[in-house]
Amino acid sequence: DFLCISLVNGFIQLRYNLGDKTIILQTFQKVHANGNTWHSLKAGRVGNEGYLDLDGVNVTQNASPGMNALDTHTDFFVGGVSSSNLVNSMAVENEPTGFTGCIREIVINNRELKLTVTDPKGGANVGDCDGTVCGYTVCKNNGTCRVENGGFSCSCPQEWVGSTCEQSIHCSQNRCGSQALCIPQHTSFSYTCVCALGWSGKYCDSKTKFFIAKFVGNSYIKYTDPYYGKRDLQYSRISLNFTTNQTEGLIVWMGKGEDEDNDFLAIGLANGTLKVVVNLGERISVPLIHSKYSACCDERWHFVTVVQNQTCIKVYLDEEPILFEDIDPHRKYTALNYGGICYFGGFEIGREVSVVTTGLFQKEFIGKIKDVVLFQDSRKIQLMKAEGYNVYNGN
Repeated sequence: DFLCISLVNGFIQLRYNLGDKTIILQTFQKVHANGNTWHSLKAGRVGNEGYLDLDGVNVTQNASPGMNALDTHTDFFVGGVSSSNLVNSMAVENEPTGFTGCIREIVINNRELKLTVTDPKGGANVGDCDGTVCGYTVCKNNGTCRVENGGFSCSCPQEWVGSTCEQSIHCSQNRCGSQALCIPQHTSFSYTCVCALGWSGKYCDSKTKFFIAKFVGNSYIKYTDPYYGKRDLQYSRISLNFTTNQTEGLIVWMGKGEDEDNDFLAIGLANGTLKVVVNLGERISVPLIHSKYSACCDERWHFVTVVQNQTCIKVYLDEEPILFEDIDPHRKYTALNYGGICYFGGFEIGREVSVVTTGLFQKEFIGKIKDVVLFQDSRKIQLMKAEGYNVYNGN
C-alpha cells in the first residue's frame, strides 16, 4: 500500500494504492514556478475515494468497489526519500526525484508535523526556507514578526500579549491556582479556571479528594496502566459503573488516541444506547450497539463490562450479556495493543472527541464514573492519581 503526492510537469498528482489497484488524481491547473507564491494543497481519501485540492479547486475520484484501508507501516517521507528503492514503481509517473522548493504547515489527520531540526526522525539537505529568525510561526495568534538586531519582536493583536503573543490579556494576571489552566473568555473579557485533578473552586485553590469522578464537560482523566508490560493483551477486560442524563458521550477510550494506527477499545453512548467500538489493528473499527437497551441516560447507576478474548467481544450491562461479536473470524489481529493508556470522559483540553475518534463518538462524557477495574485486577484503579482536568468529587 502507498499514498504519494508529487509534482509532475507543473501539475500536482495524487497516487494511492490500498492493495488492489493504483488510483491517480491530477489537478487541472499548474502551480506557479516563480518561487514566490505559496500554494495551499489538500489531499487524502475517504475509504477508496480520493480528493485533491489546489488553492481551492477540487478534484475527486469516484470510488469503485475495492479495498478501503491504507496499510503501510513505514516511515513518512517529505520532499524525498532516503532510498529510491522505497518508492513503488506506480507511486510516481517517472523516476523518483527529490522536491526542490519550500514546504510548510503539513497537517496529517488533524495533527501538524513539526518541521524542525530535532522533531523529525531523520533527513538530509534541508534548510530554512524563510531565511530569517522570524521563520514560520514564531508569533502566535496572528501576531506580526519583525526582524531586529540579534533577534526578532512580535507585534500582537489587541487581545494578546507576551514575547510571541502566546498569552491572552484576560489571563495575563489570572488568579488560577495550582496547575490550573486559564481559559480566556473573549466575549465577556474575562477568564475561567480549569482545575487539575485534586483541586476545585472558582480559582482551583481548594484541595479535594474523590472516589466517584464527576465529569462536567471539557473534562478528562488520562490513566497510565503501571502493569501494561505484564498484561496478556489477547485477553483484555474493563468494567466500571457510570451514571448520566445525556444521550451522547465517550465514557472510556483504552488506547493512545494519537493516530489511526493505534489499537483501541472504547465505550460510550450514542443516541441513548450503549456503544462499544474495538480496533485490534486493521484500522477497521467495529461498532457494537445494543439498540433495544435505551435506559443508560436515566441518571441511575449502570455497571458495564467489556471482555476481549482475542477477536471475540462480549459486553455486559448491569450483569446481563447484551452483545457478543467475533469481529474477525480469520484471527489476523488478536491483541489489544492499547499502549497502557486509558482516557475517561474525553481527551486533553483542545482535542475534540469527534475528531480524535473520527466520528465514532460525538461528545465528551457528562456524568459520573466509579469502580473502574482493568483485566482481573483485585483493586480498582485510583483515578485521583492520574492526570486530568475539570473532574470533581461526585459524592
